[in-house]
Amino acid sequence: MDCLFCKIVAGEIPARKLYEDDQVIAFHDIGAPAPVHFLVIPKKHIATLHDLSEKDDKVLAGHILFTAQRLAEEQGCQDGFRVVMNCNDLGGQTVYHIHMHVLGQRQMHWPPG
Repeated sequence: MDCLFCKIVAGEIPARKLYEDDQVIAFHDIGAPAPVHFLVIPKKHIATLHDLSEKDDKVLAGHILFTAQRLAEEQGCQDGFRVVMNCNDLGGQTVYHIHMHVLGQRQMHWPPG
């Protein structure tokens, strides 16, 4: 298994977990550019958003989003937060296992730069 996030799911690499259930894990990002920065990832390996199946993964995709919403509120981001999912090289994806970045507790600007 070469996927960094699959190794986190399997417990082979430690992570500062915020949440875990049977479908997802949420953990703090190690290079956080905001006071709150965590990732929500599915336990199921899905490389990119292009590989997400509406037929098979619709419930999982919703669960990722609602987990991010709940955890952002728990982390004190009621005044606002940013959610980012990168897809492929041109989209800035560096780990090929879908993941949602949640950033908060600082002013966000657009475009992000």
